[in-house]
Amino acid sequence: MGRNRTTRRRWSRATLAGGPLSLAVAVAVLLTPATAGAAPASADEASRLVAEASKQVAALDEQVHEAQLTVAAQQQTAADAAALASQAEAVLAGYGPQLAAIAQSAGTTQSRMAAFLTSDSAADVVQQMTTLDLIAAHTEGLLGEVSVAQRAAGQARSDADAAAAQATATLVELERQRADVQARQQQYERDYASLSAAEQAAVRTAVAGPALTADVGAVVAAAPSGDVGAVLEAALAQVGTPYVWGGSAPGGFDCSGLTSYAYAAAGVSLPHSSRAQARMGTAVPRGDLQPGDLVFFGSPIYHVGIYVGSGKMVHARTFGQPVAVTSVDMGGYAGARRIL
Repeated sequence: MGRNRTTRRRWSRATLAGGPLSLAVAVAVLLTPATAGAAPASADEASRLVAEASKQVAALDEQVHEAQLTVAAQQQTAADAAALASQAEAVLAGYGPQLAAIAQSAGTTQSRMAAFLTSDSAADVVQQMTTLDLIAAHTEGLLGEVSVAQRAAGQARSDADAAAAQATATLVELERQRADVQARQQQYERDYASLSAAEQAAVRTAVAGPALTADVGAVVAAAPSGDVGAVLEAALAQVGTPYVWGGSAPGGFDCSGLTSYAYAAAGVSLPHSSRAQARMGTAVPRGDLQPGDLVFFGSPIYHVGIYVGSGKMVHARTFGQPVAVTSVDMGGYAGARRIL
């Protein structure tokens, strides 16, 4: 792209650079917003802004993924609490007949008390006292159980209501953030399409390094186990597949969608979130990487790939850039985890 073409295009730094967002569930990504200003003075600056936007949109994507997992957990908490409340209320209802029987026995108890007071028989006195003690003990114990059940039912229902309200509020915020991410995605795609082929290649290199090649057969054969081999084969089969936000199927992938898809080939379920995946398995030092290890990028983490050996990884890079094999040293390396 020439200088004139670049300056005619109004590149909005405010649009290209994302700002920090917050969720009630405390899932935050720390991005530094760029201040709005004049159009970039050169194609190099325009390319830099697009590359920056690409990374920040990817970070926002992963924030939304983690928020979705949190919302799902909150909804499950609400469902569990509601079930507990229903159980407690059923227990409480079960005491109804016993409470009614106690109420009905009140008159009998008074009659027996009267008989006790007027009785001339020691045997009758003992019998009446025993009866009264048993009734009193039973009544006190039953009322205590009813009280406990009432409190349990009330607390469980309160917990269910609070969890449901939190889940609802978070869903509303999540949808707002999703719309923001989608708007950034559309702007990024327009900006990226406006670059020349050479500039687009420069952006791809800046974001994820140059595309490399990997011999699938050799990679699978070198896998430390059959399960890891299945993961690598599934992931490498997707090279060239378009990047699709939220994608986790062969029609299109985002980064954590690709890793979860590949690991499913070995019967392992991974959450659709790079940050959530970064909390799984065991940590692996950079020098001890093995094929199949998950490699993470960013602080906070916003990207994940699968190490294939020889310093390479396969990953869904970002918008406009298909699944590819690149160097694991693309920048922003944050660590690795071994799942298998």
